Amino acid sequence: MKQNRLNRVNSLLKEVIFEVIQKEVSNPHVTTFVTVMSVDTSADLHHAKVSISIIGTDAEKAKILAALTSAAGFIAVHAAKKVKLRYFPTLTFKIDHTAEELIRVQNILANLEKERNERNPAS
Repeated sequence: MKQNRLNRVNSLLKEVIFEVIQKEVSNPHVTTFVTVMSVDTSADLHHAKVSISIIGTDAEKAKILAALTSAAGFIAVHAAKKVKLRYFPTLTFKIDHTAEELIRVQNILANLEKERNERNPAS
């Protein structure tokens, strides 16, 4: 039961934090190419790791991550207004590389398929 509640809280925080980042953060480094992939909240609801996906170069990703880290308090305050929790967690942002890895694997598979078709053309 406790895990189910934590999953619901994580899902709700994911939506609310994404909305705050998109609509209320006015830092020029934070672009619309930021997606909240997941939120992992501690059992006591005092800390939350926010995994984000960013489209851009490594330098742009570093700037955006730094901007979100510095705006974590602002984001938490605005998100807390939308969610009624006894404790609103302290936010920690980290980059999620899952999407990049998926694209890399898809490219490798596409190249393998292309090579296989070149070696064995259909008759």
